[in-house]
Amino acid sequence: MRNIKITIEYDGKEFNGWQKQLNRLNIQGEIEKAIQTITGEKIELIGSGRTDAGVHAFAQVANFKINSNFPIEKMATAINSQLKQSIRIKKAEEVSENFHSRYHCHKKTYMYIIDNSEQGTAIYRNLTYHISQPLNIENMQKAVKYIIGEHDFSSFKSSGTSSKSSIRIIYDAKVLKEQERVIIIITGNGILYNMVRIIAGTLVDVGLNNIEPEEMEKIIKSKDRQKAGKTLPPQGLFLKSVEYEN
Repeated sequence: MRNIKITIEYDGKEFNGWQKQLNRLNIQGEIEKAIQTITGEKIELIGSGRTDAGVHAFAQVANFKINSNFPIEKMATAINSQLKQSIRIKKAEEVSENFHSRYHCHKKTYMYIIDNSEQGTAIYRNLTYHISQPLNIENMQKAVKYIIGEHDFSSFKSSGTSSKSSIRIIYDAKVLKEQERVIIIITGNGILYNMVRIIAGTLVDVGLNNIEPEEMEKIIKSKDRQKAGKTLPPQGLFLKSVEYEN
């Protein structure tokens, strides 16, 4: 039995998220069908985690097990030949039998992109969230530092999350300004349901001068979802990378 690890890039706009669902277009199911077509084996694709409808990924990681001797060096190209162009297998590699893309994940980095131009963008409208009002980047940079460390992030999770604990460790968090784009980057050991999109919404409130940067600490400690900002739309969110311990 071979264990294959794949790194996947996708535009989530047309998909109802990562997870396989009956009668709904999803990324996991499309890749499973493509692998079965080229190997002749029905497989179970295990992702490092789920992304919601409309969310994108630069480097989602998944693994599956097969008996087929299909050459590993041709596998990415072969799978891609069976997929929509909105999903690309960037890399396929054979890994140890005990590798598990979800359980062995050490860090995940998410990125939320805001188009802060006055008129918005036609070309990137499905890859960014547009806010026309000027944002106070300096205050957003002050506020985001409060989420670094180990905290109970109950204030930043949507109802319906299946996680038993709301405690997560955030290793790094920053807000960058690149021309007319504001980019929020968060690296943690795990992310709660809608956590990045709610943090981003709260940072936007800071950027609009609706709340002071120091309020972020109070919002975390309150463990009250009502105290945080709104959940920003999915199209600005990207799974940037997934890291594993050597």
